[in-house]
Amino acid sequence: MPQVNRRELLGSLGTLAAGGWIGLSAEEVFAQPASSTSSPREYTLPPLGYDYDALEPHIDAQTMKLHHDVHHNGYVKGLNAALAGLADAQRSGNYDDVHKLTGQLAFHGSGHALHTVFWKNMKKGGGGSPKGALAKGVERDFGGFDKFQAQFSKAAATVEGSGWGILAWEPLSGRLLTFGAEKHQNLTMWGCVPLLVLDVWEHAYYLKYQNRRGDYVSAFWNVVDWDNVAERHSLAVQLGA
Repeated sequence: MPQVNRRELLGSLGTLAAGGWIGLSAEEVFAQPASSTSSPREYTLPPLGYDYDALEPHIDAQTMKLHHDVHHNGYVKGLNAALAGLADAQRSGNYDDVHKLTGQLAFHGSGHALHTVFWKNMKKGGGGSPKGALAKGVERDFGGFDKFQAQFSKAAATVEGSGWGILAWEPLSGRLLTFGAEKHQNLTMWGCVPLLVLDVWEHAYYLKYQNRRGDYVSAFWNVVDWDNVAERHSLAVQLGA
């Protein structure tokens, strides 16, 4: 497992307030992190980190290209536009659009955060099951990996409309929880750290699986990078809350 350095640990204390999620390093949110005394930079689209066809045959190359380059990039643009609109309101003193703009901030910001985790949760030749402290946590909080997998899969497959399956660390009680989140920001719990996320918006699977969301959810387990999930878990436990 890659070692978490101090800078990463401190950078991860920041919360992406739009969705209430923590656990993203500064490098994952900003292209070049700004200091606390300088103006924050715009959000940027992170690189995918592997070839578009790396997850074949489970997730096809065309879907990966469109999903990353178009859909995720759209959330980055929407997030920056919402922040620009709020900055204009602050300068002008006209706050009539704050309700709309903060809604856009929550939606696009949470979409950006979750996609940034999603790409790193997967790898070529993934699958299997977690090991070490993460495996022990899954055993304790779900009664075993098979039960966790069944619960996560059902939560993801039965999201009403568009959303995500999410495994998260809840720091107040020190336990793992699974959510079926709607859109990017609804039906989640503030303060939780996303460890493993699965996008179940139709754009994530429709080209290959059409309306067979359950088949896509099943295929996802073949590409999970458990080393990445375990590193996120370790970092979240160290951070506390």
